[in-house]
Amino acid sequence: MGMNLGPSKHKGHRVYQPMAEINVTPMVDVMLVLLIIFMVAAPMLTQGVQVALPQANAAPIEQDKPVEVTLLADGSVRVGSSPVSREALVERLKLIQADRTEASIVLRADKALSYGSVMDVMAALQAAGMVDVGLVTEAQQ
Repeated sequence: MGMNLGPSKHKGHRVYQPMAEINVTPMVDVMLVLLIIFMVAAPMLTQGVQVALPQANAAPIEQDKPVEVTLLADGSVRVGSSPVSREALVERLKLIQADRTEASIVLRADKALSYGSVMDVMAALQAAGMVDVGLVTEAQQ
């Protein structure tokens, strides 16, 4: 709380009175710093695996957060952002399906892969009981 040094009633003596104004400048400074920190940190929170997707002229699908299966150019498979071996893929997908009532699956495959590699992963999805699979593409420009 600040003090007001107003005019004194006695010569040589000062009368201190409390100031009725709140200084909000330090609070505004702190809030601006927090705003800048969150604006810089928010884009860093998004995760993903870089894949060169093929282009297609189709409308995007609106749905809940699906399970993403990604097939990279080197042939490795990821469920979400965690790598999974092809041998353990069926068991991992069965565990995911057991936890959910509706397990929507999207397959992201690099366009440099052969058709057979993509079909191997789709066969693993079918073996896990997931037959409704969406394929992710990029919009044509």
